[in-house]
Amino acid sequence: MLMLDRSFDFEGRRVAWGRIGAGPPLVLIHGTPFSSQVWRRIAPHLAGRWTVYYFDLLGYGRSEMAGAHDVSLAVQNRLLAALFREWQLERPDVLCHDFGGATALRGYFLSGLRYRSLTIFDAVALAPWGSPFVAHVRHFEPAFTGLPAYAHEALLRAYLQGAAHKPLGAEAIDTYMAPWLGPVGQAGFYRQIAQMDQRYTDEIEPLYRPLDCPVTVLWGEEDEWIPVAKGEALAGLISTRPLVRLPGAGHLVQEDAPEAIVAAMLAAP
Repeated sequence: MLMLDRSFDFEGRRVAWGRIGAGPPLVLIHGTPFSSQVWRRIAPHLAGRWTVYYFDLLGYGRSEMAGAHDVSLAVQNRLLAALFREWQLERPDVLCHDFGGATALRGYFLSGLRYRSLTIFDAVALAPWGSPFVAHVRHFEPAFTGLPAYAHEALLRAYLQGAAHKPLGAEAIDTYMAPWLGPVGQAGFYRQIAQMDQRYTDEIEPLYRPLDCPVTVLWGEEDEWIPVAKGEALAGLISTRPLVRLPGAGHLVQEDAPEAIVAAMLAAP
């Protein structure tokens, strides 16, 4: 497990983060419904080349979850910009997934952040996105928050497995479920779903252009949440390089093919 032994106060809310390794800075940004632990099998392999920074997005993992706060994409790029200032980073390398991809792109196009390189995979970036389940939670959040614990746990387990192409092992399921259990965690899980809104990518989609740094776009060919065609389209908009398809991997590439992520990073100049 990655150690999140540091904290940062962002607008009065606690953000958990950690750092390992030595070398130029690399920032890892996770997606939903995960946490920085999604990098636990990847970050140690990168720490010999980079100083690896990782953190839990607001409302996720060990960052502050309680209370009816904004945990949408609207706040996450502001958090990312604040962390860059806290860490005194100017152009770090960035590796991001899912909502982390949207956060990195919003950070670039709205917050003025700049990167030495961007490696982005299976990202929430192009409309349309959001499943019927997401729409249902947005309309009936209190009903989901009030589910009996056993029903919530069964739903959560199935939801997490749906992100991966291969069966998730007990260690992975336990790791990803842990933050979302108990009254605070259960409410937090449905809160972050209820606050998913396509307008936060719609507002940057017209701005997409090749970034002023090398951009690598990876995509799991078996992604059932965001089809690989979206990856092809995104690569054509923000990168000068073709999409790298990952056979046998679903949306949760960190579990289905972590070695492919490590290889892509270590192959970079």
